[in-house]
Amino acid sequence: MSLKSTVTSLAVIGAMLGGAALAQDDVDRNEHHHYVKDSVITTKVKTKLASEHLSSLADIHVDTDADGVVYLSGTAPTRDAADQAVTLARSTEGVRGVKSHIKVKGE
Repeated sequence: MSLKSTVTSLAVIGAMLGGAALAQDDVDRNEHHHYVKDSVITTKVKTKLASEHLSSLADIHVDTDADGVVYLSGTAPTRDAADQAVTLARSTEGVRGVKSHIKVKGE
């Protein structure tokens, strides 16, 4: 194979791989869009929980799926504290639903 043929082949392969990389970037960008949305909602809920200044809400973990459903887990000292976390999450902009898996200490 001549040097010119080798260079041409490498250029064609490079162009094909570059196009594949660009296509992969588009897919990743779209997927990250969902994650950014989710992390924004998660951050809003966590901020609301923290703004209550109740140490009882510190052990509650927040996660959000791509559909805007918030999942609460962890422990709360009382049923009222667990219910308050759910209420705060439900009242957060962008939240479409709340699923609570919060365990109440002593129950």
